Amino acid sequence: MVTAAPVPDAVGATADTVQAASSLLSALAAPMRLSIVALLTAHGSRCVHQLVDELDAPQPLVSQHLRVLRAAGLVVGERRHREVHYALVDPHVGHIVRDALEHVSHPAERARPVPVDEDDTGCAEDGTAPR
Repeated sequence: MVTAAPVPDAVGATADTVQAASSLLSALAAPMRLSIVALLTAHGSRCVHQLVDELDAPQPLVSQHLRVLRAAGLVVGERRHREVHYALVDPHVGHIVRDALEHVSHPAERARPVPVDEDDTGCAEDGTAPR
């Protein structure tokens, strides 16, 4: 079993929260699932046939991805007559997806390394920690 790497105290996260975040990101790590979350964010809820139409994807494929999202606790389904309507459990998931989509849409020239202050006590040139 792979465990979470140590987290710097400044982040305020524990190994358990890092592991949980990793599981959340793994559940989102498919283009179809990102698209489903984006649609649920935009519309509040959708039934399977609406998702199939909007994604132009086969129903079994959409249902398979919904199962992954449900198993991860990211979406919930509510039966309404003959249809199941899906919605996000927590709107924060929609923010994560929206932020990721916005991040990758930035022009490459804006994606530059952050300048380091001259008084920064970063790693020494030989890769060892500063003293």
